[in-house]
Amino acid sequence: MNAPLHRELPATALDAAQALDQVSRQWDADIVRQLTDYIAIPAKSPGFDPDWSAHGHIDTVLRNAAAWVEAQKVQGLMLEIVRIPGRTPVLFFEVAATRAASARSAQTVLMYGHLDKQPEFSGWRNDLGPWTPKYEDGKLYGRGGADDGYAVYASIAAVQALQAQKVPHPRIVGLIETCEESGSYDLLPYVDALRTRLGDVGLVICLDSGAGNYDQLWLTTSLRGMAGGTLKVQVLTEGVHSGDASGLVPSSFRIMRQVLDRLEDSATGRLLPASFHCEVPPDRLAQARATADILGDALYKRFPWARADCEGSTVFTLPTTTDPLQALLNRTWIPTLSVTGAEGLPSLQDAGNVLRPYTAFKLSLRLPPLVDAAQAVQQLKTLLEDNAPYQARVTFEPGGVATGWNAPATTPWFEQALQHASQAHFGAPCGYIGQGGTIPLMNMLSAGFPTAQMMVCGVLGPRSNAHGPNEFLHVPYAKRLTAAVAEVIARMP
Repeated sequence: MNAPLHRELPATALDAAQALDQVSRQWDADIVRQLTDYIAIPAKSPGFDPDWSAHGHIDTVLRNAAAWVEAQKVQGLMLEIVRIPGRTPVLFFEVAATRAASARSAQTVLMYGHLDKQPEFSGWRNDLGPWTPKYEDGKLYGRGGADDGYAVYASIAAVQALQAQKVPHPRIVGLIETCEESGSYDLLPYVDALRTRLGDVGLVICLDSGAGNYDQLWLTTSLRGMAGGTLKVQVLTEGVHSGDASGLVPSSFRIMRQVLDRLEDSATGRLLPASFHCEVPPDRLAQARATADILGDALYKRFPWARADCEGSTVFTLPTTTDPLQALLNRTWIPTLSVTGAEGLPSLQDAGNVLRPYTAFKLSLRLPPLVDAAQAVQQLKTLLEDNAPYQARVTFEPGGVATGWNAPATTPWFEQALQHASQAHFGAPCGYIGQGGTIPLMNMLSAGFPTAQMMVCGVLGPRSNAHGPNEFLHVPYAKRLTAAVAEVIARMP
């Protein structure tokens, strides 16, 4: 497969080995250090830090990234931090097209990333922490490096690899936001404000996604949507002695269980409303079969399953399925409910014999890519609130609502570019995989630029554990991904 692709390359083609060597040296000498400094700053997304502006952490990481980009002396670069009052800021940069490329096409490459982070979470290894970066065995541990603080640095390094070899490239713009982990609710006003400056986008490169393994380039073909919010069940205005009230005052936790039973079959995890499901498109099903053959049981073995002793032997928690194809579909095209937070429950050491007045859960409902999240969240609210058991006060406050995304059809040039980039830098074909997470920007961009190709990739591979403890950036993979991005841009017609 390599030989025909190399014969088809134009005279100004990128030298793959030289490009990888350059970006690898840049990662080792500079980018790892930049990301180490970045990880140490608790730049939590505004949804987790309402006082983000006063704390100044988001401004700090944005200014640091902007200063680094400017210091790279990229030819034709213009950069600014754009601010809309009351909203998180964005970093916008523009790199002019080379003369040869501008003569061929007026299309633009849009590079996307974000610098805001998820909160700390518990369970970090004793020698690790969310804000205490550590580089070990090619992995940079800490919150946000892989998700996805590295994106702006990798994007500029890819452009530098093109310019170092004087390879023609189209106009390139970058949009780095600071609200992604809160649902990107600040982003659309910036997209509207910058729309004329974005230009005619022909290729979007989003480095905020995952990888099935660290052995090849992975293209994300779909993203799930989300209908999240807070469900609260209240039975009393204040806590009372459980010995006096239990058996007469209904437990808010039991009512919570009854309400959630309307939504989910607790025995199987299947969501009951038919409107929350959709058919898997035939092309995505075929891609899932191919990916299942590549990844096999690694799809479920990669998680840190809890273990227990049972009759003298060690057993592990079982996944919902051990069939690789079904495992892929379960995390990409099947709706799933998770409880990600709770209130009204005291810690174990503080829990007395008190019947609690309320129970509140933060719900995260992942939706298939083709299900409309706005409609789903309204159906969810009605389903949970109506006809409350015992006439308890049951409320659902939506939050974090975003429709999923299904990638447009891949054009021949893009398919060839992806395969060449993966073979050149990994020695293996490009893989195609749906992701269970949500990137609200992708639907905005698909709607705004319906003919653009979408290179949605990332470094979140096995055990990288984004959002959780011991999150890490796999630096060797990030180097190859950076070079692969340069390869794809070089082959854009």
